[in-house]
Amino acid sequence: MIADELRARILSGELRDGDEFSKQDELISEFGVSKPSLREALRILETEGLLTVRRGNVGGSVVHVPKRASITYRLALVLQVRGVSLADAGEALRQLEPVAAALCARRDDRATTVLPGLRQAHEDMQRAIDNDDEMATIQSSRLFHELVVESCGNETIRIVVGAIEGLWSAHEQAWVREATLRGAFPEKPMPERCLAEHGEIVELIESGDIDGAAAACRRHLESVQEFPLQTPARPIDATSMRSRYSD
Repeated sequence: MIADELRARILSGELRDGDEFSKQDELISEFGVSKPSLREALRILETEGLLTVRRGNVGGSVVHVPKRASITYRLALVLQVRGVSLADAGEALRQLEPVAAALCARRDDRATTVLPGLRQAHEDMQRAIDNDDEMATIQSSRLFHELVVESCGNETIRIVVGAIEGLWSAHEQAWVREATLRGAFPEKPMPERCLAEHGEIVELIESGDIDGAAAACRRHLESVQEFPLQTPARPIDATSMRSRYSD
């Protein structure tokens, strides 16, 4: 019951990220409970990642409001412990990202909320290709895909599919580093083809072609996933994602 009450204060916004709970003696007085009961409640919330209990003379607890980015890392942990492959995550994206592209095309305000970001990512990718910068090319390409999801207008899709996008982006960038060291990064026609397909998706979203945007997005994903999935059984690795996506 204590954990439920304190959790509700965090999730309702009554307590903000970085706020401090009262010291244990004050909480014991407020709830009229024993120290073991309070400690168990705080332990539950700490396990959930909602706070950090400070031990020693300082005492107190620091609030951590759940962040979207941390979902990606936690998802990766779950997938890794279940032995899920990168190919499995890629299939999920091929099914779900086209839904986001369709929603982008359906938005009445897409000219101001969707297209500017996609066009900027498109221009950044063109610049990276011109400069033969493999990492910048893949980063701008992944940003394009992340923006398709981010701009779809559905918060649940933004969070859930966005977590898969973040997971895929981290692994694809790792693949680029490895491929570059081996001298195996795809020749220029492949990034240029990818850029052209991005341009087609932008045009279909701009015209409001819902089915066309979804179909183009799906075709594009089937094409560009070919290289990172050269070893399809490669497992999800959460370790490399910790610094970027964990709390």
